[in-house]
Amino acid sequence: MNHTTPSATRKIVLVTGASGGIGEATARHLASEGHHVVLGARRTDRLDALVTELTDVGHRAESAQLDVTDRASVEAFVSGALERHGRVDVLVNNAGIMPLGFMEELRVEEWDRMIDVNLRGVLYGIAAVLPAMGERRSGHIINVASTAGHRVDPTGVVYCATKHAVRAVSDGLRQETTDVRVTVVSPGLTKTELTHSGGNDEQQGAVRSALEAVGIDASAIARAIGYAIAQPDDVNVSEVIVQGTGQV
Repeated sequence: MNHTTPSATRKIVLVTGASGGIGEATARHLASEGHHVVLGARRTDRLDALVTELTDVGHRAESAQLDVTDRASVEAFVSGALERHGRVDVLVNNAGIMPLGFMEELRVEEWDRMIDVNLRGVLYGIAAVLPAMGERRSGHIINVASTAGHRVDPTGVVYCATKHAVRAVSDGLRQETTDVRVTVVSPGLTKTELTHSGGNDEQQGAVRSALEAVGIDASAIARAIGYAIAQPDDVNVSEVIVQGTGQV
């Protein structure tokens, strides 16, 4: 058992999109640090397997089905944690999709889906945790954006737009409150399943090739999230950009 976090500072951490990629890596890292992780995603079979793996070695973990595009589902995910634990210390808004393609291809349904998952899902998460955090005058909201939120690429215009929006929402919320910490974590090319979510086959393939060349492991992003959480309550890590040394 490797609980490096004292019980007095152990946090109840909710992680969305926890069935793979950055969410799964974050769950593993935070659980190993001694936090209690509450994992949400649509793929409950993967969640169940991860929770079993974590609890079998003495970590604290649980899971619930979650669809971040459904406000009622997000509210139930958060309210369930509140009922069981009396508080939510940290929300990691991680769920996201990235179907790439040129605008002229008019992949409107994929545009809608990206807006629903990448932006609306973040807003639903904020709306669900903010009242309880405000009442306690304590909490931490971590939104996973992207280096795509700092630039615009022609095959990822809508994806970039959603990540720019996540950064804007995060910075605005941070300025509104001195009680709730707000952090944006912007990963660069990271080895996840993100390139398997539809889009133009050629463009998605090109990104997968780039991932093989310069992509970093999702655990690097998990450690950045852990770093932000570990800071004292009066220290807000506003944004962290994490990318491979080979990415330009």
